[in-house]
This record gives sequence, structure tokens and C-alpha cells, in this order.
Amino acid sequence: MIRWVLAFGVLSVLAACGGSGKGPLPFEQAQAVAYRDDGPPKLTLITVVNNQTGNGGHTALMISGSQRVIFDPAGSFRPDWVTERGDVIYGITPRNFQAYRSAHSRVAFHVATQEIEVSPAVAELALRLVQDRGSVSSAFCANSTSGILSQLPGFEDIRVTFFPINLQKQLDKRADVKTDRYFENDNGDVLDGIPDFAPPLQ
Repeated sequence: MIRWVLAFGVLSVLAACGGSGKGPLPFEQAQAVAYRDDGPPKLTLITVVNNQTGNGGHTALMISGSQRVIFDPAGSFRPDWVTERGDVIYGITPRNFQAYRSAHSRVAFHVATQEIEVSPAVAELALRLVQDRGSVSSAFCANSTSGILSQLPGFEDIRVTFFPINLQKQLDKRADVKTDRYFENDNGDVLDGIPDFAPPLQ
């Protein structure tokens, strides 16, 4: 009985974490829109935070290495112009990242980012792990992201969790983390925020 109560609690908290991948997309098609940032390799944990309760609504992970992608497990950011394969969104240019962040930010939620510089090898391992992970079930966004992080050198102390804020707090303890919070004042949901960024996005 306790297990069912806990499971229902997780699903209730993660109501925004309920999308799914579009299905199989040729790897070559995903690579065709690859974007590489000029800066150092980085991992950026993205947490959507409820402004009233402080609870987490969604977790994603941006990886910047040989290319920049967002691992958006069970996410809802799926406009027609997004190139997504197995919950990995490709072609994350600065404006595409802003589109993602803006779509998730509104009166009810803000987006917290925690950026950590890593070695090229760690970034590439993270990229390979999310590409191999495939689409994630609803309410498993923090679980799958923490599972990926825990497999990376330097992140072995990450405990796998279902709760976005729990994962966010684990990274808060690191001395090398750079945190930012992004707010907007519009209403609606993720889908309502997408039309503001019409393609082509560069």
C-alpha cells in the first residue's frame, strides 16, 4: 500500500514530466542539425521549479561537447521544428536553448540551471549515455537523469532519485557549480510558450 501511495505522489509532483519521444529517427538526420558551442565542455542540469511550492516539475540535462543537445526525458517540448531522437533534442543553438527555457518559464514555474565544466571525455560519455538511453516513461525524468549522471567520472556520488529538487540539491553541494534562475510572467503551459519562437531558429 505504501508503495502505491509513494508512486502516486511522484506522479502528482511530476505532472509536467509526461511527454514521450517521437519514436525512431535516423541517426544521420539528428546529426545533420548538430550544433557545437565554442566554450568548454559542460553539463547543465535544468530544473523546472514551482514558484509557489518549491517542488520540481521537470528535470533535463544539457550536454555541450562535440555537439550540444538536451536530454529531455519524458518532456513536453516537442514542436514540429525540433529534431528529437529518443528524448534527446539536437541542434541546441543559443536561441533554441532560449526557446526551451522560455517555454518552461511562466508565472507558476521558473527554470533553474546548474552548469558544471567537465572534460571532453566526460561530455562525450554523457552524450553517448543519453543517446543510448532511449525514450523515458512519464515521471521518470529525474530518475533517468540522475542515473545518467551517476555513471560519469566525478559524479559517482550522485544518488538516483525520482525528485527533481533532490537532484538539484545534490549538485548544489559541489564547489564547481554555476547556478542561474530564469523567470517569465506569462501564463499557460509549455505548449503555449512555443509559438513565440518560430523557425528557423539559429
